Amino acid sequence: MKSKIIFLVLCVITSGLWAQGMRDSSTSSTSFSARESEGQIPLKRVVILTSGIAYYEHSGSVSGPVRIDLPFRYDAVNDALKSLVINDPSSANPSIIYQSEQTLVQTLRSLKIDLSNNPGLANILERLIGAEVEISSNASFSGRITGIEYRPLMTSNMQTMEPWLLLSTQEGMRTFNLREINSIRFIDPAIERDLNRALDLISASRNSSSRQLTLSLPGSNRRDVSISYIIPSPVWKISYRLDLGVARPLFQGWAIVDNDSDNDWNNVELSLVAGRPSSFIQNLYPPYYVARPVIPLSIAGTAAAVAYDQSYKESAPMPMPMAAEAPQAMRAEMDTADRVRVTAEGSSANVAGGVIETAAASAAGGQFEFTIRTPVSLDRRMSAMLPLVESPIEARKLDIYSGSGRHPRLGAELTNTSGMRLPAGSVTVYDGGVYAGDALLEFWNENEKRLISFGDDLSVTAVTGDTNSRVVSSVNVSGGVMTINRSMIFTKTYTFVNSSAVSKSLVVEHQKTSQTDLVSPQANEQTATAYRFNITLPANRETVLTVSEQRPISERIALLSLRQDTFLSYTTNQEIPPRVREALTRAVELRRAYDAADTAVKEIEAQRSRLIADQDRIRRNLEAAGNQSAQGQEYLNRLVSLDGEIDALTPALDRANNNAKAAREAWENYLNGLSF
Repeated sequence: MKSKIIFLVLCVITSGLWAQGMRDSSTSSTSFSARESEGQIPLKRVVILTSGIAYYEHSGSVSGPVRIDLPFRYDAVNDALKSLVINDPSSANPSIIYQSEQTLVQTLRSLKIDLSNNPGLANILERLIGAEVEISSNASFSGRITGIEYRPLMTSNMQTMEPWLLLSTQEGMRTFNLREINSIRFIDPAIERDLNRALDLISASRNSSSRQLTLSLPGSNRRDVSISYIIPSPVWKISYRLDLGVARPLFQGWAIVDNDSDNDWNNVELSLVAGRPSSFIQNLYPPYYVARPVIPLSIAGTAAAVAYDQSYKESAPMPMPMAAEAPQAMRAEMDTADRVRVTAEGSSANVAGGVIETAAASAAGGQFEFTIRTPVSLDRRMSAMLPLVESPIEARKLDIYSGSGRHPRLGAELTNTSGMRLPAGSVTVYDGGVYAGDALLEFWNENEKRLISFGDDLSVTAVTGDTNSRVVSSVNVSGGVMTINRSMIFTKTYTFVNSSAVSKSLVVEHQKTSQTDLVSPQANEQTATAYRFNITLPANRETVLTVSEQRPISERIALLSLRQDTFLSYTTNQEIPPRVREALTRAVELRRAYDAADTAVKEIEAQRSRLIADQDRIRRNLEAAGNQSAQGQEYLNRLVSLDGEIDALTPALDRANNNAKAAREAWENYLNGLSF
């Protein structure tokens, strides 16, 4: 390998002509009944999609009424029934008939001779009791089957039951050992016809993995027709090659396709579609029965009362196009909207003595289509590698570090200058004339830059460290609420040691922290999950990259509900701006004044409560001693004295309450009036 990557060209040789395959209805996709037409509609186009389906299109000229047999694998019938399109300008009423999943057993049971469940001769005859037959044994006899009689037979010390035919003849009832009967012929021609039909059905169903659709096109004259459908198919794959060891890096892509159908591809137009269309399977092949209610006969009795919903008018249904018109409309829409050709010529290269011609690329609705430039021939059940793209591209060698591991990855930054949208695939990388490693490439749009990596760079080591801190960024006070805005700072340090003798370009992918913003340094670019930083690693040097991110955190504090000790902690917090700390210090002083006034009120109230309690105790003693006794007179004097003390406390309590109320209002008004 000198200036280009040398690849092996795969030569595809078909095993036979399409016409030969057409004659074999068991393996060919299309064959014609000799009774109606000798025309052929060869397979002209195959489109393989990455969603697991393939589009097949047959087109050609036919004459007169045509019958076409299309065999499909069992797992492909549902898709064929869902998608089959017939385009025949002279056939207004085409039809498609096929045996459903239950057709064989039900049809066999409906015939005059029942061959379902693989019956033996005795069972067949037993099912035909009453039928007239002619048998040949030692002589010929004719009569009507009366039944089967089983008689014991000793063989090898074992007793078995042997069937005998009971036949009603003109001479009376006769019995015949079935082993001794040479032939049996049914007199009724309808039974003979049904026997042949049953044998044909059983023979046709011998291949249990294949099902056949029969298309009838009752047209006239010679005309061009086409038939198209989709069937399940292996997804097509792609593998790329990249040569970084030349002045203009060369990029090649090869498509891997599998023909697992029953069709030999003979010079077909092959297209490969990359995209993700919605696709599903609907079970259309087996008969489907809905449950219906059983209603008793209205023979006697009264009719049941029935209530009906209010009716409404429906919009008139849209007219449906004729069968021959629908495909033309579909084709026109595809030609105008979904098949906008944007041909990418690519380049040619001498490879293994030949020339590689790359595929033509075109937009296909929301997908992208690659059409192989030369017709493709590929035997059924065979696979092939086909050239898809070859083009010089822009490439820059570099290292990539994604935040973990001891060594960065060897890689490259590629720009898609091929003129094509390229699907995801593996990339085999060559550098310096030798294999360098394997890489993965996601879907690659035109002119899009993409990083790939294909190994570890052992000459560069990496060490990372993480720290975080919390910083107050601002404090706002308004309406008695203090809002503290903080920033959570996340810092990651990357240390790289380049022990090689050459400097290197490195891309650091720093994974984004949830709900954060990048502070420093400025990213060269970013993805959905990471920031990318481009740095240079000098030879034999250590390089440090520090990345900081911040997450805002907001805390709202109702100042009126704070305890005094909490207030004090904020007045000494150096993160709080001085102006706010001064205001909080003044608020603490007002709170202390309010607390002192409130304490004075509580002390007077406590003293008054003690005096009132003493009054109650003395009154109870007075009632016990009586007010006429000496002791009672003493109690009366003490009550008068307590009343005087209580009366003296009342104005003091009023003054204390007024002071406490004023102190509280001063404290609350001060906090509510703060605004920073």
